[in-house]
Amino acid sequence: MKLSKKKELVQKRRWRIRKKINGSADRPRVSVRFSNKNIHAQCIDDINGHTIIGVCTTHVDYKKLLPNISGAETLGAAFGEKIKEKGLSNIVFDRSGRKYHGCVKAFADALRNQGLKF
Repeated sequence: MKLSKKKELVQKRRWRIRKKINGSADRPRVSVRFSNKNIHAQCIDDINGHTIIGVCTTHVDYKKLLPNISGAETLGAAFGEKIKEKGLSNIVFDRSGRKYHGCVKAFADALRNQGLKF
């Protein structure tokens, strides 16, 4: 019972956040999701409804990264470089219902260090 209530509260947080933020082609939404084994990040254009760029620790290049602070920093820096290669400099950050500390903060700071503004 407790686990389902916890998932329900996380989903409500996601919906509450998504009501307020929206990505476009000029300023896409960067969504980051941490599971117990992997990190998933996507750069999404919500108006056209498609993903511009996506990275994950299941990819061969990032297979050795763990979903901890150091892994989030490394993946965030690599993801920031890919976003800059696409010619984007402004983004909207979506923390997917997680608190803005720890891994989420490390990922966001790595994106900021790459010169992205949000």
